[in-house]
Amino acid sequence: MSKRPIIAIVTAFVLWFVMFAPITATKFDFWITMPISAALLTILSFLFAKLLIIGNIHFSWKDIALGVVSAAVLWGVFWLGNYFSNLLFDFAQGQVASVYDIKNGENQLFISLALLLLIGPAEEIFWHGFVQNELSKKIPSPWVIVITALIYSAVHIPSLNFMLIMAALVCGLFWSALYYYNRNLLTVIVSHALWDVSVFILFPIS
Repeated sequence: MSKRPIIAIVTAFVLWFVMFAPITATKFDFWITMPISAALLTILSFLFAKLLIIGNIHFSWKDIALGVVSAAVLWGVFWLGNYFSNLLFDFAQGQVASVYDIKNGENQLFISLALLLLIGPAEEIFWHGFVQNELSKKIPSPWVIVITALIYSAVHIPSLNFMLIMAALVCGLFWSALYYYNRNLLTVIVSHALWDVSVFILFPIS
């Protein structure tokens, strides 16, 4: 594996640290930092693997429908996860609420458009269109699904929010598997973008 995915992953760790670590998160506006970070990772992905990414985007109504359905399924998984987490962990509700707090006082339309048109697509282009594809060159299948998801979850560790880290792990496994078996980046882009808007704005679970 070349140095390019390592550089990209380290860059993601730095950006996510700035956005989520308690010592830095309060110093920056999340809804400015996150779109900028997403855009930077997208640019990095295309600089390193433009042809690979473009080659894995295929327009298909069937795959778009799969993206929509998978977003709904993942929302259901999170609804159940939130329900049982509140039964098992005293801290769960507070940690989930702290994630939702970042939208308080912000323009909901702006957040929705940012999630739908930039953040969701950018994360998929980076984590699966670039990182997962690069890791698959060295990691035997289907272990690449697990490794990609673990890295995606790990970048959220600076938040010190167990529920957020576990949520990232579940999402990482779900979308990594979806991309691995479907092989259409457009499917996971649709799934991620719609799930983001649904769980965070339209149908919050908490």
